[in-house]
Amino acid sequence: MDPEAVRKYSALHAKPDGLVLQYGTAGFRTKAERLDHVMFRMGLLAVLRSKQTKSTIGVMVTASHNPEEDNGVKLVDPLGEMLAPSWEEHATCLANAEERDVWRVLMDISEKAAVNLQQEAFVVIGRDTRPSSERLSQSVIDGVTVLGGQFHDYGLLTTPQLHYMVYCRNSSGRYGEATVDGYYQKLSTAFVELTKQAFCGGNEYRSLKVDCANGVGALKLREMEPYFSQGLSVQLFNDGTKGKLNHLCGADFVKSHQRPPQGMEMKSSERCCSFDGDADRIVYYYSDTDGHFHLIDGDKIATLISSFLKELLVEIGESLNIGVVQTAYANGSSTRYLEEVMKVPVYCTKTGVKHLHHKAQEFDVGVYFEANGHGTVLFSKAAEMKIKQLAKELEDKKRKAAQMLANVIDLFNQAAGDAISDMLVIEAILALKGLTVQEWDALYTDLPNRQLKVKVADRQVISTTDAERQAVTPPGLQEAINDLVKKYKLSRAFVRPSGTEDVVRVYAEADSQVLGICY
Repeated sequence: MDPEAVRKYSALHAKPDGLVLQYGTAGFRTKAERLDHVMFRMGLLAVLRSKQTKSTIGVMVTASHNPEEDNGVKLVDPLGEMLAPSWEEHATCLANAEERDVWRVLMDISEKAAVNLQQEAFVVIGRDTRPSSERLSQSVIDGVTVLGGQFHDYGLLTTPQLHYMVYCRNSSGRYGEATVDGYYQKLSTAFVELTKQAFCGGNEYRSLKVDCANGVGALKLREMEPYFSQGLSVQLFNDGTKGKLNHLCGADFVKSHQRPPQGMEMKSSERCCSFDGDADRIVYYYSDTDGHFHLIDGDKIATLISSFLKELLVEIGESLNIGVVQTAYANGSSTRYLEEVMKVPVYCTKTGVKHLHHKAQEFDVGVYFEANGHGTVLFSKAAEMKIKQLAKELEDKKRKAAQMLANVIDLFNQAAGDAISDMLVIEAILALKGLTVQEWDALYTDLPNRQLKVKVADRQVISTTDAERQAVTPPGLQEAINDLVKKYKLSRAFVRPSGTEDVVRVYAEADSQVLGICY
């Protein structure tokens, strides 16, 4: 490690004056032209993290569902997970350091984290399809190489694929082969095996329209389709051949605007879904015979998947600990359906996928999806080993159920969310249960709800507890909310300060929208 070389290269990736950025759940995100220094420094940090963990670390260049002119970067930890919170702090400190202080901050991080600077380092890099991503990836590579780290540049990947690559490399191939083809093979084999059990006739449930947000998911899904085409036919829209990334399309647009993406023709009762720009979110939707749009968001995805898993666990007679993790934004009808009908325990955490992911790890089988469609299923190592052993030992119907569970395990990526693997699991479950998209939607009816944000001078005047569902300050606020809520059936409301803007977010739901509880 040569301090002069670091200073020389850092000067070539200089930080704009006065720019301050925060590493959050989504890493760093801002306008692409402001990120060159951040990318270089995250290359440096990835080397230190690799040395400290003695593992491969991932760096993904993406801004997910943000507009095309934005970009961002996130680091991937050894088990394919999000960066550890203590290293989020290191990332923020390093990104905001003045030019003259970069080397000192690197040494401070090395000391605090007990990094062995003689340890070898290896970093893998992926990027999305934004025009700025290739250039910014090169800045990451500059940071890796100037500290003597080795790297492999995968080029264009979905974010979940990079998570997959990292985990494969750190599990000595036990999780899978650390190549794009290995990813395709693993997921497709599990999907094809799972759908062999389907009892539905013909192809009525096996055709799907996919809005790819003009992002990298289109490239990868098109490459992957031949691997699973015997079980599912996909028709791609907003595939990047025309149109801007995430513009009037993609999961975030569909969820926010409650309408189909531009560029997709929907016929009555056709199953459709949308990815976001880096393919780590998915939402489903359809149009009924009257032309009304129906969104199937993360709550109903979690309900479908957890119900299916619970049924299989009951079938094989295993009392594995299954739990569904939600945030305060989950529709109350989904919570009641899971707890009262399916008898699946539900837990609530603070907003942010890292909080859901952490809580889900406490269960043998942890299911979480944010309402925006970002989520996955986590199986503990003990549960995975138990299920795969039962798939070999049990007989007849129980063995079939255990084998189906084993296939589901192989379908789920270790990433915090993978639109492609989620899509394949959903399609398999619908086929196996013989459900139409309307029947899935009808499992329960969402309570009418509203979300809004109120501009304030200082959002910090509001503090919360109970997974952000109860306001602690200012005094009297929660009491005022309680007085409003008790006037209506099946009603609840909460307020919470935004984590990124000077706004307060307000959510309310009740059994009717004739008289709102939020003014």
